[in-house]
Amino acid sequence: MLNIRPSQACDLPAIAAIYRHHVLYGTGTFETDPPSAQEMAARREDVLSKELPYLIAEDDAGRLLGFAYANWFKPRPAYRFSAEDSVYVLDSARGQGVGRRLLQALVTDCEAAGVRKLLAVIGDSANTGSIGLHRSTGFVPAGTLRSMGWKFGRWLDIVLMEKTLGTGDRSPPVEK
Repeated sequence: MLNIRPSQACDLPAIAAIYRHHVLYGTGTFETDPPSAQEMAARREDVLSKELPYLIAEDDAGRLLGFAYANWFKPRPAYRFSAEDSVYVLDSARGQGVGRRLLQALVTDCEAAGVRKLLAVIGDSANTGSIGLHRSTGFVPAGTLRSMGWKFGRWLDIVLMEKTLGTGDRSPPVEK
């Protein structure tokens, strides 16, 4: 059984360990040095301070299998209804539906928070796992930016995907 719930401060060591693996061995993030536990805590607090979701997935034994969060796409006020998602799964739990369940819950929570457009900024156009995950949850391609990052001795693209939430641009947003 997989449980999706809001993250808690006690989840940060496992969150940091999962992210560390992706930084050191993956191309889904363009970070090259794993952030400290304090930096990961500050990033989580930043997301939560904006009343945006920061979720974790855990198994029946309470082992953290992945995390997902959303943050504003850009800081300028006109972007306040557009957010970018991030989803990271424990390497040994990949391919088991953890990412999909996290992203589905994140979409629901973002819509409840008033987000009208959710963006995926996917590192590496060869990242078929993340591209497939987003496609399976209703994201559509929005473009590819070629050779945007340099990691592991090669140029990496960014794949942009988008998902409209709620009524999207068919009605004005509700201001909080």
